[in-house]
Amino acid sequence: MQTLTLANIYELQGLKEEALDIYKEILKKDPSNSDAKIAIRRLSGMRKKFLGVNVTMKDFFIGMQDEVEYNEFERWLLK
Repeated sequence: MQTLTLANIYELQGLKEEALDIYKEILKKDPSNSDAKIAIRRLSGMRKKFLGVNVTMKDFFIGMQDEVEYNEFERWLLK
């Protein structure tokens, strides 16, 4: 059974192609499904590129593993 929930789980697990396939199937059955449309754009790389993103902090955020790093990131955000 192909559902948004299953596609979300695949996406969170890094199975982007599998998730994208499910989103496309959902959109075929329900062309007005806005969640599937947004997910397809996101996974297909059609989202706008945001200028001025601090890549170093983005990578730091993605790799945070402990409370000290969370606190450091929070301090950076509050600056």
